[in-house]
Amino acid sequence: MKVYLDHAATTPVDKEVLDAMIDFFNKKFGNASSLHSWGREAKEALEKSREKVAALINADADEIVFTGGGTESDNMAIKGIAFMHGKGHIITSKIEHPAVLETCKYLEKKGFDVTYLPVDKYGMVNPEDVEKEIRDDTILITIMHANNEIGTIEPIEEIGKIAKKNNIVFHTDAVQTVGKISIDVKKMNVDMLSISSHKIYGPKGVGALYIKRGIKIEPILHGGGHEKGLRSSTENISGIVGFAKACEIAMKKMKEDVERMKKLRDKIIKNVLEIEEAYLTGHPEKRLPNHASFYFRGIEGESLILMLDSYGIAASTGSACSSKKLQPSHVLLAIGLKPEEAHGSLRITLGRENKEEEIDYFLDVIPKVIEKLRRISPMWNK
Repeated sequence: MKVYLDHAATTPVDKEVLDAMIDFFNKKFGNASSLHSWGREAKEALEKSREKVAALINADADEIVFTGGGTESDNMAIKGIAFMHGKGHIITSKIEHPAVLETCKYLEKKGFDVTYLPVDKYGMVNPEDVEKEIRDDTILITIMHANNEIGTIEPIEEIGKIAKKNNIVFHTDAVQTVGKISIDVKKMNVDMLSISSHKIYGPKGVGALYIKRGIKIEPILHGGGHEKGLRSSTENISGIVGFAKACEIAMKKMKEDVERMKKLRDKIIKNVLEIEEAYLTGHPEKRLPNHASFYFRGIEGESLILMLDSYGIAASTGSACSSKKLQPSHVLLAIGLKPEEAHGSLRITLGRENKEEEIDYFLDVIPKVIEKLRRISPMWNK
């Protein structure tokens, strides 16, 4: 049996998405900046797509800027505000995605001050900590909506209120939450929000940044002035159309998907925690509906993933963007795990297509794999 349980890394392109995209490769292939009928057709598809993406997060269409993906959206938001000001202080957390953390480190080299907030044992940012760190020169707060490695959902609405009260721009990386939980940018008090298409059954290489009307940022790409001058580059119309279709499907199916995935997720958590020295990471309740993450004493995560793969099961030992690195996860260290514990992590992320029999197969395999690995592990002395 082949079982894919790594949907936080990427998702398969939905058949409806593929069908929506196909004509824009070779029939409706015009450049949206061209004045002729091919160009006008592409422009119309671009603007209709903007409306569909906006609808998923309760934004207005003119607040959506299309990008090349979540990483670009994060860079555009953070550097865009930083370069607009030229100097200042940024607040973020220690468990952000590398797209945020590496951008902040880059800005530190350029003379910006960055505060990296700690989290509790569940990976939760305390809004009071955010408020305490605000300074007169604070120009941006950027805190992720939910963590990709441990699934914890952050108190974004509260943090947004604090940012609003202090007149500070607030950005959230919502790459893992869009399409999985309900998002309302107005209610959440966010000024900018990053989205990625390939996390919600759309194509890779396309994403969006919501920028609240009135928020000014400096562009990081310069050229022909596409996307209101904020992201120069001929628009990827086929990708954008697919992304928009994925958003449309997510709106229709979210309630049904969430209920089903939550049941499967809870079944996984209950059964895996019956394994000796197995521990849940992330918040037990305030977590993504499709996300279960653990660490096992006496296990090396990479070996665990490879052995699961030999049984036809795809899972992850952390973020797909950094899982090839040998150092322990910065997220797991931030929640208080020792390096050897962090190395024994497992992330299971469910998708729309997963069936109960696949979960039963995984639950049958995982205890055997843990037992095999512990038998040969120098870290396991029981």
